[in-house]
Amino acid sequence: MTWGLDTDADEAAEQLSTFHEAGGTLVDTADVYQDGHTEEILGDLLTTQLPRDEIVLATKAVARRTPGPFGGGASRGALLTALDGSLRRLRTDHVDLWQLHAWDPAVPLDETLSAIDTAVTSGRVRYAGISNYAGWQLATAATHQNAHPTRTPLIANQAEYSLLERGIEREVSPAATHHGLGLLAWAPLGRGVLTGKYRNATPPDSRGATSHLASYVEHHRTERAARIVHAVLTAAEGLGTSPVHVALAWVRDRPGVTAPILGARTNNQLKTALDAEDLTLPPAIRAALDDISAPEQSYPAQP
Repeated sequence: MTWGLDTDADEAAEQLSTFHEAGGTLVDTADVYQDGHTEEILGDLLTTQLPRDEIVLATKAVARRTPGPFGGGASRGALLTALDGSLRRLRTDHVDLWQLHAWDPAVPLDETLSAIDTAVTSGRVRYAGISNYAGWQLATAATHQNAHPTRTPLIANQAEYSLLERGIEREVSPAATHHGLGLLAWAPLGRGVLTGKYRNATPPDSRGATSHLASYVEHHRTERAARIVHAVLTAAEGLGTSPVHVALAWVRDRPGVTAPILGARTNNQLKTALDAEDLTLPPAIRAALDDISAPEQSYPAQP
């Protein structure tokens, strides 16, 4: 998301190389990130550094990019215009996963989803998913596509999910599981708060110290979050590992999760995060983290 802003092109190249060498395959971006510059950086790297067919390339559309009727939103025209722009910037003839970045209440759902069908049948998109949908929105869209054998099924759901944000467990995750959508969890480190570096102050070189992401990080700097962070740090100390590994391993092994999405600012941060693959949380520690981070129950309660 921040390639082209907090992470320059050279650092992005190092990250992509590190990720690929570690066996990573899925790279996720969006047309709106840094006004398209993020896609441009990634497109350059996929033509000069790595073979395109070794990466599962994912991007998103819907967010407002420019003024005018085709500059954003989920109308058929706006979505297909956005897709063509993404393909130009990514320097490819197709994306492997194209995701609707948000629900658009101003556009009939059938029109929105017809753009997915056109994108797939034209060969510009291989698979489709959604992002940041409420449970009823996900279920409605998935049911609509599954009810017609000629339409493209939704296979992926991207949502914020971490020990600090478990709200999707109420409605979104059950709906996704029921309809067969895998979960790509964004902000699995609680927007950086679960690393523990914000416990006492805001490090001057962190995202929380920048004008463009301060409020993004501040969202999870609460008393409840502080208790959860303390539990993660305690678990990490007991296991002889880092809080990053504990937080990522917890998300990775949750029901329905396909993969956490890593948004590292530096290559060293990415290397640290990738090492979480070697950690499996003991049942007792997992249960303790589940308990302290449990979301409040709401009506109707999930079975």
